[in-house]
Amino acid sequence: MNASFWENEYVQTAGYYSVVILCMVLFLAIFEFVTKYKNWDEIKKGNLAVAMATGGKIFGIANVFRHSILQHNTLLTMIGWGVFGFVLLLIGYFIYEFLTPKFKIDEEIQQDNRAVGFISMVISIGLSYVIGASIS
Repeated sequence: MNASFWENEYVQTAGYYSVVILCMVLFLAIFEFVTKYKNWDEIKKGNLAVAMATGGKIFGIANVFRHSILQHNTLLTMIGWGVFGFVLLLIGYFIYEFLTPKFKIDEEIQQDNRAVGFISMVISIGLSYVIGASIS
């Protein structure tokens, strides 16, 4: 295929979209691995705290990739910054757990403590803005 095919905005958008979806699935699987509960089982049960925490992670990942796409013009560079941003989000998750020694975040979220789920969501979203702003 010629270079003009790969430079087409529709092709580029479909490429970025496809890669971000694959990364999103992978990163959510990693989050599923590090939490003590099964995200999708809890959401199916109606656990709003888990839904908020998971939604925050989804938004956070998407927001990091948004900034990565805006700032980088190659797919590999975009993926690299997206992965780096995800690692920072994951570190933020562990810091949040560490900074709340009076209770276990995962246990509270699994028990549908919506206040903890909400704060978890806001932390993921907030950190994604900071990470996104620093991607250049």
